[in-house]
Amino acid sequence: LNYTMILIVEPFYGGSHKQLIDIVTKHMTSDDYLLIQMKAKKWHWRARTSALWLSQQLPEDLSQFRMLLCSSVLNLCELQGLRPDLAHIRKVMYFHENQLSYPVQHMKARDFQYGYNQIMSALVSDELCFNSEYNLASFLDGISRHMKIQPDYRPNTGDIVQKIRSKSIVLYFPIYEELSLLKVKKKELTSEEPLRIVWPHRWEHDKNPEALYDVLSKLHADGCQFRLNILGEAYSETPQAITQIKDELDEHIDWFGYAESKAGYYEILASSDVVVSTANHEFFGVAMLEAVFLGCYPLVPNRLVYPEIYPKECLYNTDNQLYSRLKKMSSDPSLVRSEHISIDFHKFGFQYFTRLLEGNLN
Repeated sequence: LNYTMILIVEPFYGGSHKQLIDIVTKHMTSDDYLLIQMKAKKWHWRARTSALWLSQQLPEDLSQFRMLLCSSVLNLCELQGLRPDLAHIRKVMYFHENQLSYPVQHMKARDFQYGYNQIMSALVSDELCFNSEYNLASFLDGISRHMKIQPDYRPNTGDIVQKIRSKSIVLYFPIYEELSLLKVKKKELTSEEPLRIVWPHRWEHDKNPEALYDVLSKLHADGCQFRLNILGEAYSETPQAITQIKDELDEHIDWFGYAESKAGYYEILASSDVVVSTANHEFFGVAMLEAVFLGCYPLVPNRLVYPEIYPKECLYNTDNQLYSRLKKMSSDPSLVRSEHISIDFHKFGFQYFTRLLEGNLN
């Protein structure tokens, strides 16, 4: 591939942000790119302050670079203001998420600046890539609402939305090639073995572990037979619901916590029957698709990005519907083990990123 020199800047090099960069750079030689990154800690500080530190890490001479690839954690306005020599470089921002539709526990806790910074960064970018239609639509729809928080001198939001829409595309997270190379095979279970449920998410309130706890507690109280894999990690304080699952449902748990390796993580997914999301905040969901690719049946809420990706039979509207579906599956696990979900994973391929990196994406 004929890449020009690409400057990759990532203030939060962890999780799906790191996974995307690792996938992209696998398709390059070390001479094709320069990666400048910061550890995936203290997200709020990275969003507020990373531009100044990163501006000091950039090479003094940027003439060899033709493209800057960054995520929406970066305040690109500040970086470009601090390094005006970035002006000649094509700037592409990838939105893994957007702060205009982030669910906060208390409305007063919403920091206006995070969403405002993303709007400003979008305006100074040359191209914007969103990992789903839902992500793009919720960002555009949220601009006017977000700006109403501003007490006076509000900008023309219609003009802002038009400018951002005109340079935005949906570019799904490119996981297909990585998954197609996996040697992990679906574990064959006998009809006598109990239903195996996996929940692979960050341990934070926006993933709604409270709903998971409520549903699993009801299954336990009803005497349902099931095994449980709770995959993930806590970035700050562990939600109480996660602790309650460990303390009160320990007899069902086969795995609890962060997988020891990527291979071990995939093995756990492949050994499970059904993968569950209870999220209130999701723009793509790499872990869910990884689990489905490895043979899990998905149960996902009928909101957010999920109706865009999953067939109707996988969607539930209420927590009680999730409980009912899992209870039925636990009574006869062979029903879900014989199900096959049809999802076209090719649309999550790297071919579209190739065109982006070469500057040929229409």
